[in-house]
Amino acid sequence: MKLDNGRQARASVALKLLPRTRRIRAYLRWSDNGRSPTRYLGEVGFASRAENLREGWRLAHQKGLLSPPAPKPDSWAKSPAVRSVMRANKNRDTGPERRLRAMLHARGLRYRVNSRPISGSRRTADLVFPRLKIAVFVDGCYWHGCPEHYRPSQANQQFWHTKIEGNKARDAETDKLLAAAGWTAIRVWEHDVPKPAADRVETAVREARG
Repeated sequence: MKLDNGRQARASVALKLLPRTRRIRAYLRWSDNGRSPTRYLGEVGFASRAENLREGWRLAHQKGLLSPPAPKPDSWAKSPAVRSVMRANKNRDTGPERRLRAMLHARGLRYRVNSRPISGSRRTADLVFPRLKIAVFVDGCYWHGCPEHYRPSQANQQFWHTKIEGNKARDAETDKLLAAAGWTAIRVWEHDVPKPAADRVETAVREARG
């Protein structure tokens, strides 16, 4: 935590539930000369405490409140803050994935999680209905180049442009491989409202069964 006069202090993220509204607020908390001041970071609304804490740290980094250790010499991250945020990103069991899975499970649908639809291929789908040959992908807006929300990075532009374009090309190739093998690929953006997304998947499942 950055303090005045160039001082630093160890900080932690604290969560506070507002009883009347059931909203959750994240605060940065630290110790300074016997006191324990806090700074409001913002509201968080994920399903688990771990995700809310992770979001709190992301907000703290975003506001420029932290002074993390310098990145390792071989790190591709432009800054320590970027490196820390990227480390926090998960490639499975994300909030959007779990919300979609929970909604489908509540509707009586059963599926495999983080499974490879095609035998012999390393391509992995987030949800798989093996007998019906339906593969569902929940794509992150940044990593997969969402046309609505993707914003190019201002740092290491060429690196990230190549990375994102490569991901998009891989996604298109995966869809073609699945189609050639008789599979239906359904792609859901992380920003999609869960219910309509679940409706799309359920409709495809019902049609394949029918």
